[in-house]
Amino acid sequence: MKKVALGKRVICLAVGLALPVGLWAAGDLDEARNLYSHTNFEQSLKVLLAIPQKDAAAYELIGRNYYMLGDYKKATENLEKAVAADPQNSTYSLWLGRAYGRRAETSSPFTAPGNASKARQHFETAVSLNPHNLEALTDLFEYYLEAPGFLGGGMDKARALASEIAKIDPGEGHWSQAKIAEKKKEYSGAEAQLRRAIDASPHQVGRFIDLARFLAKQGRFQEVEQSFARAEKISPNSPKLMYAKADLYIKHGRNLDEAKTLLKKYLSSSLTPDDPPRVEAEKLLKQVQGS
Repeated sequence: MKKVALGKRVICLAVGLALPVGLWAAGDLDEARNLYSHTNFEQSLKVLLAIPQKDAAAYELIGRNYYMLGDYKKATENLEKAVAADPQNSTYSLWLGRAYGRRAETSSPFTAPGNASKARQHFETAVSLNPHNLEALTDLFEYYLEAPGFLGGGMDKARALASEIAKIDPGEGHWSQAKIAEKKKEYSGAEAQLRRAIDASPHQVGRFIDLARFLAKQGRFQEVEQSFARAEKISPNSPKLMYAKADLYIKHGRNLDEAKTLLKKYLSSSLTPDDPPRVEAEKLLKQVQGS
């Protein structure tokens, strides 16, 4: 029996060795994607870096893992390779823009402008490659809204993009208009647009979080809690909601014990790459525990 079992292993190994490198890489890439989706970024990286012949998809996922781990230089290096291998991929350009954007936020005053300009260029490329890429449109909109004119930003550009966003997603369009109104300190108009965004997307927890954050800036905390309560009815165990509540409470020095409880629950939850990073939640928890 042992000889038969050994023979089976030998046959399986022989078949495996006969497989083309591309098939091995495809299996590794699937495994790495699964690890990434469960926020196991370091293990995902180990799998990807061991692939002998990397293609655009592998470099892109390597770049995303480094991005999630906060190593934005390595993220840009690998995402550049992904874009070079597949320059027509809108998503690759979007993530490269995001990585350069974070480098701009975390680099010195001497290198920040150059990184910011590269972020804008790649966001614009992502939109040009796929005008219906809502994430790319939204990231480019925020860049235009916040960046100064000498770095390619501008209110007129933001307005034009907000109109394009509204054609694809009305709720996101109202959110964009709210951001413009708030930037202009037209607070009643901003609130009206945020409430319209909720009406357009009544089952999206993020819409209620946006409104709560806005109301908190106005000191309207009773209405903040009402917005959170409506979100909890939609998704009682939403990690995004847990984090948003804790973050807002800590920023405004309110309900700190509840903030601690929420952060601990958040850190024990099953997160996705779309949720705020664990490291940020850990920083908030240390902050509130030391207060």
